[in-house]
Amino acid sequence: MKLTHRCCRPAILAIAALACSCVAGQAPPAPTGPAALFSVADAELPHALTFVAYGDMRFTATAERDASLPAVREALVAKIAAEHPAALFLTGDIPWHGGTLADYGVYRDETGPWREAGLRVYPALGNHEFSGCEPAQCLDNWWSAFPEVRGHRWYAVALGSRLRALALDSDAPLTNGAPQRLWLESELGALAPSVKFVLIWLHHPPVADLSSGALANHNPRPNEVELADYLSRAAPALHARVLVIAGHTHNYERFEQDGITYLVSGGGGAHPYEVERSPRDLYQGKDFPNFHYLRFRLTDDRLSAEMVRVTDPDAATPQHFEVRDRFEIRAR
Repeated sequence: MKLTHRCCRPAILAIAALACSCVAGQAPPAPTGPAALFSVADAELPHALTFVAYGDMRFTATAERDASLPAVREALVAKIAAEHPAALFLTGDIPWHGGTLADYGVYRDETGPWREAGLRVYPALGNHEFSGCEPAQCLDNWWSAFPEVRGHRWYAVALGSRLRALALDSDAPLTNGAPQRLWLESELGALAPSVKFVLIWLHHPPVADLSSGALANHNPRPNEVELADYLSRAAPALHARVLVIAGHTHNYERFEQDGITYLVSGGGGAHPYEVERSPRDLYQGKDFPNFHYLRFRLTDDRLSAEMVRVTDPDAATPQHFEVRDRFEIRAR
């Protein structure tokens, strides 16, 4: 079942406890059925369409400064709100502990600028969403924070007629025959002719630099490697170009593989991880840490992208940013 959610503006995902102002005190309806589609009409969007993606914020108490830096989190939130993107895609690990409701409360409090800007916010599940609680309770906490996706661990967003975005749950199987994989195959097989770009966003990366030592557990896992194998076969047959954005590694990486652009964007504020960059990584910057977000601009036949990095993360109130990587993807 494909659902189009409309309230004051189409496809605005509510922050926890935020009711849509169309009807005072009445929250937007939760989707039903095996899959959800959030649709934003072209008429609601500028022709030069801007959207943002990033993840690994680990919102938690401001007294905690090792797992996540609150000043960096807040600086990124404010900068993104000032961008006024048409959509914001979150690659997971939004709370530090999904079993701690107070962490979702910090998320709600610190992302006030997003609500004030009326941003459309689309989350993907990360492993920290399942930290500190049984899976059923963890999911209920996440759905309470994002009520419009209640009942769904993966879903689609039609951001106008040119961009189809697909949220995947890397905590669930992506392997051949799994329900999520079958849904993905169905979505890619039914793309409208107008779609020029497909954005897939999830938490665990299918393609990334390989680390050794303690960070080896952040290397691509078989679940996501099989996703990349499938996309290597499916993407050449599509009329749209495919872009995959993940998180999990608290840094920035960029790859081209089988005609697909793979990005790691985990610089949302969580404790930074250094990366052993391979020659395959198209970003060879020596900067560290890379607290950042990704900014995209879709025009007629091209998608341009920039990695926007915090340059003063140690400041009491970080407020300086620079573009440290940029690239472009052309439509077929």
